[in-house]
Amino acid sequence: MFISSLILATGAYVGRRIYQRRQAASQLTLPASKAIAKTPSQESAEDAMVTNREIDHYLVVSGAGFGLAAVGALFSPPLTMLGLACTLYVCLPIFQDTYHSIVEERRLRASVLDSVAVLGAFAAKYYTLMAFSSGLYFVGKKLLLKTEDHSRKRLVSIFERQPRSVWLWRDEVEVQVPFETVECGNVLVVNAGEVVPADGVIVDGLASIDQHRLTGESQPAEKSVGEPVFAATVVLSGRILVKVERAGSETVAAQIGDILTRTADYRYAIEARSQQLADRSVLPTLGISAVAALTQGLVSGVAVVSSNFSEVLRVASPLGMLSYLTVATQNGILIKDGRSLELLREVDTVVFDKTGTLTLEQPELAQIYCCQTLTETDVLIYAAAAEYRQTHPIARAIQQAAQERCLELPSLDHASYEVGYGLRVWLGQQRICVGSDRFMALEQIAIPDDLKALQGTAHDQGHSMVYVAVNDQLAGALELRPTIRPEAPAVIRQLQERGVRLYIISGDHEQPTRNLAAQLGITDYFAEVLPEDKAGLVERLQQAGRSVCFVGDGINDAIALKKAQVSVSIRGASSIATDTAQIVLMDGSLTHLSDLFQLAQDLNANLERTLALTVGPGLVCVGGIFFLHFGILSSVLLFNLSLLACVTNAMLPLIQSETQDAGLGATLKEFLSDSSPLQPQLEY
Repeated sequence: MFISSLILATGAYVGRRIYQRRQAASQLTLPASKAIAKTPSQESAEDAMVTNREIDHYLVVSGAGFGLAAVGALFSPPLTMLGLACTLYVCLPIFQDTYHSIVEERRLRASVLDSVAVLGAFAAKYYTLMAFSSGLYFVGKKLLLKTEDHSRKRLVSIFERQPRSVWLWRDEVEVQVPFETVECGNVLVVNAGEVVPADGVIVDGLASIDQHRLTGESQPAEKSVGEPVFAATVVLSGRILVKVERAGSETVAAQIGDILTRTADYRYAIEARSQQLADRSVLPTLGISAVAALTQGLVSGVAVVSSNFSEVLRVASPLGMLSYLTVATQNGILIKDGRSLELLREVDTVVFDKTGTLTLEQPELAQIYCCQTLTETDVLIYAAAAEYRQTHPIARAIQQAAQERCLELPSLDHASYEVGYGLRVWLGQQRICVGSDRFMALEQIAIPDDLKALQGTAHDQGHSMVYVAVNDQLAGALELRPTIRPEAPAVIRQLQERGVRLYIISGDHEQPTRNLAAQLGITDYFAEVLPEDKAGLVERLQQAGRSVCFVGDGINDAIALKKAQVSVSIRGASSIATDTAQIVLMDGSLTHLSDLFQLAQDLNANLERTLALTVGPGLVCVGGIFFLHFGILSSVLLFNLSLLACVTNAMLPLIQSETQDAGLGATLKEFLSDSSPLQPQLEY
């Protein structure tokens, strides 16, 4: 007995000294001269690595404690004492927190119950069971960290796929540079099909620019030297040099860091709620424990304390949240703020921005108008041949129409281009001009009155006209109309089946907005809304008692996105929209919008099951202590069963996920095989 006591005392002392040194080392800071600035994402990753190493350390020690206690129980009691020393070492933070809460904070926290339970199990000599329980708890913490690591790596992967460079005009040469290095006064080169990267003024060139993300109007704007252009607008045709007036954007690292911070905040908020619930249960549990101790003995009193399973909640609840965020990412849904999933359950109204959200950037051919003796086929061939090498949405629409009609285009070997508000193309002896009415006026090509009237009607419908001329004579015109997203009707139907009320909001004219609403089966819409008024309409709906989810893609949607309870944007939208939105649909479509509502519902159900699987066994245990003479052994066994059930429930989304590489199997495989568990490569 003396030897056993000596081993126990020595082990406890050594463990305490190691713990103190580890605590002191963790508080050391670099001198200011050696401090290195880190991005938020790098700091988050490093913090996670430190936490992971601590969990690994405790997991190894608790595993050793379980092994020593088990072997000692069978063969050698001194080994049991060594195992107990290991177990008490991993419990030192619990005792320390208990001391801090009682002596310094003067309040009861859940750690008080944990300390009583550990000491009670120690007094009852359940050494092996203590070691097993501590090891199982750290396995749950390890799974929590691994799931968080998967979320981090997938987030990094998503942002690394986004282009982050621009072309700088320097010494008469185009130089590709990272976007974050752009400064005011730089001159940027923007070609047809590219996005204007910063606000500025055109210093050279002509262009037709799609500004629907800024103004909400579907018609392109004609821009020339001296006119302003704005970030996130798209050059449809032409080539311009833009002198930057306003620059500055968050780097990829900062975006990742911001999202990771908000996700971590939500995780810690869930943990805090679990902790508050556990803290509120301390006094009732101690009261019931006292009754059990007085009526049925000290062992029963300790067993009641052991029936408080608050630590299970602190592991399983954030694990469940991270599992759903991982599944969302697998399905192309970037949830930047986990709180939006809670708020989404209360949403009863979805407001869609029209242009760019319910419609695609690429229009479709609606009608061909012919002049002279040319046919529709002739006009389309001339237009498609001229636009053959262009990549902007209007060119793609014309090319697609030619492909659908299986037209053979003339050889472009001898073609040359003069890019402005339109195209000049020479095909043999024929000079083809394709562009807007303004381009035709610059080329001194007359447009008949009947076509001008048709153009007015087309504009009222939200359509645009592209004119085609051959040898300075108008050959005809192509009427292009906005294309409804192919997935939009099904998504609208799914949301309506959920009982969600739908609105369309648009800066476009009344007629095209009404037409789109009718085609999609939406009865409520707002047309000709100024950008600054969109947020006001969202507030009006909220004042009427509606909980609003706003889905938008433009700069003019940013304030409305901020005002709504939940905000959703689409990948490929303006940077300010995706920065502002809480959720980004990364596949560039609305396909998974309805899935978001199901995801929020499933997460809530999962958290409720976790609570039931935590509280239920605790109540069963207390009842068993009073009526079935349960003891400490029964309490600890029920605790382990509750922990296993809750962790399994929290991992259920990953188990059910069809994506195998991030499922539970992969998580467990990496957990078992990775010698350096958390080393995310944050390369930007």
